[in-house]
Amino acid sequence: MAALDQAEPPGEAADRAPLTLASSATLPADDVLARVESTADGLSHDEALARLARLGPNALRSHGARPLAVLARQLRNPLLILLVAASLTSFAVGERTSALIILLIICLSVGLGFFNEYRSELAVEALHSQLRHTALAVRDGEPVAVDVTELVLGDVVLLAVGDVVPADLRLLRAEGLECDEAVLTGESLPAEKRSDAIANPESSLDLAACAFMGTVVRAGSGLGVVVATGGWTEFGAIALRLGERQPQTAFQRGLRDFSLLLVRITAVLAGSILVLNVVLGRSLLGSVLFALAIAVGLTPQLLPAIVTISLSTGAKRLAERKVVVKRLVSIEDLGNIVVLFTDKTGTLTEGAVTFAAALDAAGRPSEAVLRSGLLCNDATLADGRVIGGNQLDRALWQAAGARDAGTDRVRRIAARPFDYQSRLAAVLVEDERGARQVIVKGAPEIVLARCASVVPQASAVLDAQFAAGSRVIAVATRAADGRTTLSSGDEHDLELAGFLVFVDRPKVDAREALDRLERLDVAVKLITGDNDRVAQKVCADIGLAVEGTLTGAQIDRLDDAQLAAALPRTTIFARVTPEQKSRVIKAQRALGSTVGFLGDGVNDAVALHDADVGISVETATDVAKDAADIVLLDKDLAILAGGVVEGRRIFANTIKYVLMGTSSNFGNMFSAGGASLFLSFLPMLPTQILLNNLLYDASEMAIPTDNVDEEQLQRPAHWDTAFIRRFMTFFGPISSIFDFATFGIMIWVFNANAALFRSGWFVESLATQSLVIFAIRTRRIPFFHSRPSTPLTVATTICVAVGVLLPFSPLAGVLGFTALPAAFMAALAAMIVVYLLLIELGKRRFYRVRPAGPPLARPRPDHERRIHRRASRWTILTRPHRPRTAHRT
Repeated sequence: MAALDQAEPPGEAADRAPLTLASSATLPADDVLARVESTADGLSHDEALARLARLGPNALRSHGARPLAVLARQLRNPLLILLVAASLTSFAVGERTSALIILLIICLSVGLGFFNEYRSELAVEALHSQLRHTALAVRDGEPVAVDVTELVLGDVVLLAVGDVVPADLRLLRAEGLECDEAVLTGESLPAEKRSDAIANPESSLDLAACAFMGTVVRAGSGLGVVVATGGWTEFGAIALRLGERQPQTAFQRGLRDFSLLLVRITAVLAGSILVLNVVLGRSLLGSVLFALAIAVGLTPQLLPAIVTISLSTGAKRLAERKVVVKRLVSIEDLGNIVVLFTDKTGTLTEGAVTFAAALDAAGRPSEAVLRSGLLCNDATLADGRVIGGNQLDRALWQAAGARDAGTDRVRRIAARPFDYQSRLAAVLVEDERGARQVIVKGAPEIVLARCASVVPQASAVLDAQFAAGSRVIAVATRAADGRTTLSSGDEHDLELAGFLVFVDRPKVDAREALDRLERLDVAVKLITGDNDRVAQKVCADIGLAVEGTLTGAQIDRLDDAQLAAALPRTTIFARVTPEQKSRVIKAQRALGSTVGFLGDGVNDAVALHDADVGISVETATDVAKDAADIVLLDKDLAILAGGVVEGRRIFANTIKYVLMGTSSNFGNMFSAGGASLFLSFLPMLPTQILLNNLLYDASEMAIPTDNVDEEQLQRPAHWDTAFIRRFMTFFGPISSIFDFATFGIMIWVFNANAALFRSGWFVESLATQSLVIFAIRTRRIPFFHSRPSTPLTVATTICVAVGVLLPFSPLAGVLGFTALPAAFMAALAAMIVVYLLLIELGKRRFYRVRPAGPPLARPRPDHERRIHRRASRWTILTRPHRPRTAHRT
């Protein structure tokens, strides 16, 4: 195995160049197997494990929690760095006690953010570990499901329709195999594949004898040997160049814009305060520390941590409901869904498709039709068990009598696997007498149209099955003596053999889930490749009101404007192709709706990409799961409805923190600037400002646990920077009114010195900015009609209590506080009551007149985003292993 361990020195390998994917395409398949020291029966289990240990995983991404990265994010704030530098300068010139206290508070603040964000990342790590992506590899001569990250050089891999190619493969066998290579080449048409060596490939991406990692099997089947994994693949090289940072969603861009808004305002006002204090003749170093401390308190330092905690808390709650979020920010997008397109199987029906009957054209039971259906079948069997294939083919093999149908006496010569465009599959077989026959099966209307003649009873049989809500596959045959291959011409002039009938019963609880989605203002539309009569029957059974139905043929006759006009009054889209699904999704988005799409088949992948929120299930095809943002561990609309609520709850709680910061901190900025005009001393010491900020931030960490009013969950909400700016300028001055009232009481009533003044403002500002959360967290008036969560109530109460007790504690002298008179505490209680009343009056006026800015549109899926989505399937818990040269031996 030395050839696999390292590249040979030039002198020893002069007769053999390293095996790249391009060079493997020019070699016969047997030579390639020899070069990677494998066989058509694959590697042994022990050899595969040994190669995995030596060569590393087939990985491009990692999802492990990284403490150093989390810590770096906490220290990224340039204001913190400046404050530390100023504190060290203060320490050097003799202000040691103050400097040490500032540094201690900074460490506690950073530690608070680190602890909560790292804990959240650990939770997300556990959630990601629930998702597994597998490939069907041949080990010890038997097909087995292997995690894609555990594939190694020399593994032999089976490919079927809907699979995402798990590594760069040299094809050993190809039967009608076509791969969608748009992720690499941008070409919309799938590339035809073959197993024969090619002489002079024109480019490294034009290799008909190879299948590239990350591409999708659109038609046919194949067998290939792994010649490159991980970062050595063509797709892997692109994914690693892009890095792990993904394009921002509207939610992330909203956070960024809001943070930049506050930073700009803080820079202007903090700079003004610094200049004002210097002009008034105060200490330059003290003025710098004061301005920096104010700036740190006002910047949304904990906003990323609050968002991460909110999203990870929501992700954990969703995981308990069997919903796994591939990207945390997708939760907010999930909450914004207005129109949900879903397929029928497994959402409105039980999803347990079972074979019901094989009927001849006249409707009589027929073993011959069952036998033909089993012969024209792409299911994968191992030791008599069905381990792969589409749902209908698997159900057919699980039918009673399938094992005794006599398929072992028939030899399969050639096949044309199921194609979602033609909606047909075909096979060429030879029986024990040497007679050859073409068997075709597929959508009834397609098969019947290709038959030379059809008995009159056939239409009545079909109508009866459709009326009962059954799924029906038609089977037809024709003689093919002397033929050795199949072409599209063999799928004409057929003789109808009969029908295969399958049953998938409506879900008993679907009605309840639909009612809940309706209450959430989410319109549900059915989009299916099945017959329109079957879809209408299912909708009637579960009580989904149908306004109108469009078939694929009717959609093709409509231009984009006509389709958009028809969407509001259409509930069912039947017999649609993947391109038609995509067109419907895009038309709905063009109407301004946030669109969700739930699908699990290879024919759903394009629509999943085009939707605002792509939703799939754990049992879906590879390409569907890769295209999705959300993966349901159980295909259930009730679970999805819970996810919509969770997305809206998370967004609402994130906005609470934002509104808190704007309503209190912005007011404090005005107060600090105003106080600097008439005081002969700094209104609060830098240490006191930072301590105030630390206590406040600690209490706000409980916001992600808060309850959200039911009425706020009934409609989707979008990030609206104009609304936040208006909220800041409306409620901020109200906070300043009570700061100035405190200043007046301290100066004119208590004739306060610097220590007493600072103590009074510290307690008042902390109490008002903390307690105001109970009024701002709800739009209900009065606020006590909305119940906050217990953790938020407890955290806020403790925060205020600590702030009140500090001036009376042994730490008071060190922190620059002094005990406050009882009369001030009474006045403070009265001011808090009046403050909350004034906030309630302000809410009544503010929410009655609420001009809002346009919501930020979610960016359309682009090529880079698709690569990121696809690359996420090759993810391991730790950092991706950078493969050695050995991968390309």
